[in-house]
Amino acid sequence: MNDHDLDALFAQARAPTPADAGAAGRFLSGHHQRLTRQRNIRAGWISTLLASAAAVAGLTVLRPAPELPASAAYGVYQSAWGDGW
Repeated sequence: MNDHDLDALFAQARAPTPADAGAAGRFLSGHHQRLTRQRNIRAGWISTLLASAAAVAGLTVLRPAPELPASAAYGVYQSAWGDGW
């Protein structure tokens, strides 16, 4: 093969054909479907996670905190300031 034959072969390989356009269209439509499916899955997980967080936050707000005796509050205050306050 000489240089002229190689140049002609490369020029033929670079020239788009109708089959190339069809293959590109099939690839792009499949790629678009895969991206859409991934977005839908991701959106489903995010909405589930947010709903779970809202349920946990609602349960913690609705359930009152237990009352601490005065001695427990004093113990916390004393431990925060140290022994020699």
